[in-house]
Amino acid sequence: IEVSGNEHRTGQVIQIDKNKVIIQVFQGSSGISLDEVAVSFSGKPMQIPLSHEILGRVFNGMGKPIDGAGEIYAHQNYNINGRPMNPVARLYPRNYIQTGISTIDGLLTLIRGQKLPIFSGDGLPHNQLAAQIVRQARISEEEAGNFAIVFAALGIKHDEADFFAKAFEEAGVMDWVTMFLNLADDPVMERIITPRCALTAAEYLAFECGREVLVIMTDMTSYCEALREISSAREEVPSRKGYPGYLYSDLASLYERAGMLKNTKGSI
Repeated sequence: IEVSGNEHRTGQVIQIDKNKVIIQVFQGSSGISLDEVAVSFSGKPMQIPLSHEILGRVFNGMGKPIDGAGEIYAHQNYNINGRPMNPVARLYPRNYIQTGISTIDGLLTLIRGQKLPIFSGDGLPHNQLAAQIVRQARISEEEAGNFAIVFAALGIKHDEADFFAKAFEEAGVMDWVTMFLNLADDPVMERIITPRCALTAAEYLAFECGREVLVIMTDMTSYCEALREISSAREEVPSRKGYPGYLYSDLASLYERAGMLKNTKGSI
């Protein structure tokens, strides 16, 4: 979407009705005039460029670099919507990731290729816990060079974003961390895209670069609230607590991208 001849925004087609098209604008629709706007269609879903250079980099919620280190030059762009793993092609998970937190490691062990929810509440230090896991997470010594972390922050404040960046740099782990930051003042639609960009980066690192990838997403409540807000704007029939009825299947489309594949190195 070209606004006033100089600003470019991206959007997603969500409905086609005869000769009308409804587009959800990722960066928000404020400032768009009906007179000075041009729309062109790419004919494909949203894609992001990926290469092994994404490690140590910081991106916004739509996969655009925001660390001042330049663009990512890649031979191929990847569809952020991903593909569901065939259950028959999944490899049985056996090895674990050490988080350095005794309760998790001893009682609720984080297994490679599996997911682990951490439930929290308002005022509890879940950000500190997420940062601590990034700082301390390890795999076995002989495979340590293949370890990578993809960190996605959803709807966080600016001071929280600074806290995460500073914590990772001070701990010296930034070289194997890829960060996707969606801030609280960013458009709500971008919050829906952020976990998909992060998981696409994780799939690239795992299944094309052969790395053992730990994905940390905080916090998913912000994602669900963004989904509720967008669903309400579309005037969809609400379900429990105003969330859309497809919330559970939508979350499953994210969570089920974790796993390992037979005859393929790497894990998410």
